[in-house]
Amino acid sequence: MQQASDLQNLLRSIHRKSYPAYKSLKGVYQFDRYLLSIDHVQGDPFASPSHISVKISHRDAGFPTEYYKDKITKVTLCDYLTRQFEQQVNRYTFRAKGSGKSGLISVTRCGQEVLERTACEITDKGITARFFIGFPANGRTINAPELEKILFEFLPVCVQKAFFYRNLNARGLEQSIHLAEDQESIRRQLPGLSLAAFVADGSILPRESGISSRPMKASVPFVSPESLRVTLNLPHKGSITGMGIRQGITLIVGGGYHGKSTLLNALELGVYNHIPGDGREYVITDETALKLRSEDGRFIRDVDISLFINDLPNKKDTRSFSTEDASGSTSQAAGIVEGIESGSKVFLLDEDTSATNFMVRDSFMQKVILREKEPITPFLERARDLYEKAGISTILVAGSSGAFFHIADTIIQMDSYRPVDITEATKKLCSEYPLSPSAVPAFHMPHSRRIMTAHTSSESRRRPDTHDGKGSRQEREMQTAGQSYRAGAHGQTERLKIKVHGKDGFSLGKQEIDLRYIEQLIDSEQTAALGLLLKYAVEHLIDNRRTVEEIVRFLAQQLEAKGLSFLADGSYIPCGYALPRIQEIFSCFNRYRRV
Repeated sequence: MQQASDLQNLLRSIHRKSYPAYKSLKGVYQFDRYLLSIDHVQGDPFASPSHISVKISHRDAGFPTEYYKDKITKVTLCDYLTRQFEQQVNRYTFRAKGSGKSGLISVTRCGQEVLERTACEITDKGITARFFIGFPANGRTINAPELEKILFEFLPVCVQKAFFYRNLNARGLEQSIHLAEDQESIRRQLPGLSLAAFVADGSILPRESGISSRPMKASVPFVSPESLRVTLNLPHKGSITGMGIRQGITLIVGGGYHGKSTLLNALELGVYNHIPGDGREYVITDETALKLRSEDGRFIRDVDISLFINDLPNKKDTRSFSTEDASGSTSQAAGIVEGIESGSKVFLLDEDTSATNFMVRDSFMQKVILREKEPITPFLERARDLYEKAGISTILVAGSSGAFFHIADTIIQMDSYRPVDITEATKKLCSEYPLSPSAVPAFHMPHSRRIMTAHTSSESRRRPDTHDGKGSRQEREMQTAGQSYRAGAHGQTERLKIKVHGKDGFSLGKQEIDLRYIEQLIDSEQTAALGLLLKYAVEHLIDNRRTVEEIVRFLAQQLEAKGLSFLADGSYIPCGYALPRIQEIFSCFNRYRRV
C-alpha cells in the first residue's frame, strides 16, 4: 500500500515527460479516510479518460447498517451516493486545463429510475465509487501540477461531501431508502392481490417533454375510479390508495390526447423503482412486464411462431421460423413468443405501434378472406388463452378497433387524464354487437429453440458429450465458464470489440445489434452491459447445443450472485454499466444475427 505522498512524488518526477509516463501511476494510494486506485491510464490526452476508483470503509463512511442490509437498500444507497457525487464533480470538471480531455472528471449521470450500476458498489468491506478523469497534458506532454490539483484539491472535497454520512442530507437519504422499501413492498403484494399493476392516487404521469423524463408541471394528478381502488399498507408510508389493474385482459381506451399512452408508458416503466419527486414513485408494475410492438425488418432465428402464424403458402415451417427481414406481424408474433420464453407474466401493447393484421381481423374481412386462406391467428383470438392457459395478462391501449371490448375483463377510459371504469356499461353494448364466431387453432405453448454461432472451435464441435456422474460436458462448461476464453480454429483467443451507440444498440465485432424498439431499455449503461453479456456468451458459452434460454438463465444466475463484476475483463470493474432486466437480455440475444 502506497501513501498519498508517494503519489505526489511520482507526479513531480514525471512532470513534462511524454504522456505514456502517466502509466507509472497505476496502483492504490492511502488518502485521508479513503483509498484512491488508479485502475487504468489513458493512452493519450485525446483517448477515453482514465479509470479511477475510491474505496471507503463502512466505519469511515458512517452509514446506518439498515441502509445497506439487503439488495434493495444497497442499490438505493448507491444510487443516492452516485447522484450526490455527480453534483460535486460537476463543480470541478475541466477546471484543470490542458489538451483534449485534460481536466475532465466524469461519473454516471442517473435518470429518474433507480438502477444497479458499476459507478457505485457496496460490499461487506465498504463503498466503492468508480469514475473517470482526463489526465492533463499540454499537447502530449504531461502537466503533472494540474493532475495534482485534481487528485489533492478537487477530489478530496467531492469524496468528503458525497460519501460520508455526516456531510449528507440525512432526511433526504432516509426518504430515498424508505421509498425504495415501500416500492418493493407494493411489488411483493401484487401477486397476492391478483394485480398486474398499481397506480397510486396523486401520481403525476405526464412527462415534461418528449426528451425529458421529469414530471410535467401543473399536470392532472391521477385519481382511481372507485370501482378499481385498492388500499395497500406500506412499511413506511402506511396506508396508500390507488388503482389496481387486475390480472387478465385490461383495455385502455379514450379519445386522442386524453392520456392512454401516458398511462401505458408509466406502467411499462413501473418495472423500475423511481426517485422521490418523480411523480411515478408509486406506479408499480409486475417486474416481468414486457412492452411489445411490431418491428419491420427485424431479424428472427428459429422461433416457434406457429401459435400465431401457420400454413404459409410457401410451406415454410413456422415451428422453427427464421427470416432476415420480418414483417410487422411476424416480428410481433416472435416478440410475444420470446416474451413467453423470458418468463414475462404481463404483456403491454399499444395499438398504434402494433401490426394491424396481427392484432385483429374484423367480421367483414373474415367473410372476404376465409380462415383457410389466412395464415395469421390474430392476437384478439389468443389473448384469452394466454391468460387462462399460460397465466400471462395483457394491458392493451386501443383506439380504433371495438373488437377488443369483447375479450376484456376490465375496460378503462382515459378522460382528460382521469381514468373511468366503463367495464359494465361496455359489456352491455357488446351483447348488441357480437363478434362473428371463428374457428381458432388449438393453443399450445411454443417450444424453445437453439442458438448457434461461428465462434465455436472445431475441437469443441468434435468432442462428444459424456456422462461420468459429474454432469454433461455442457453443464461442466457452464459451471467453469469465465476461467478461460475458447480458442479459435488456429489456437488464437477470439476477442470481440464492443462499440455502444447510446441507448439504441451496439456493435459486437462487425455485427450491429439494433435495440431501438426495446422500449423498457432506459439507459445507455444498460445497453453497454448487454454488449458485455453478449460478448461473454459468444466467447465463453455459445455452441450449437445450447438454447437462448439456457444461456440467459446462466448469465442471470451469475448476475444475481456476483453482479456485473463477473464480466470484468481484467483486474478492475469500470464505471459505465447498469444492470438490465432478464427480459432485456433475452431481447438483445434474440436480435443477435447468429449463424
